Amino acid sequence: MRATLNIPEDLISEVQKLTGKKSKTKAIVTAMNEFVQEKKLRKILELQGKMKIADITKELDDLEMKEQEENDRRWRNS
Repeated sequence: MRATLNIPEDLISEVQKLTGKKSKTKAIVTAMNEFVQEKKLRKILELQGKMKIADITKELDDLEMKEQEENDRRWRNS
């Protein structure tokens, strides 16, 4: 998408230096992507301790072992 923006030249230069991108477009897109990722990560981290997630690792392991045993029996009886 094309857009006309009034961005201070010194800010664009700083973004180019920090991102390592020579192209103004690539530098701005990189900075915007990083900004979005950081905001999403912060929202996820804000949920820390607010949600209770049950640990069902043992149940999943047991189901996997049972499935493997059933598969082994099927292969032996084939």
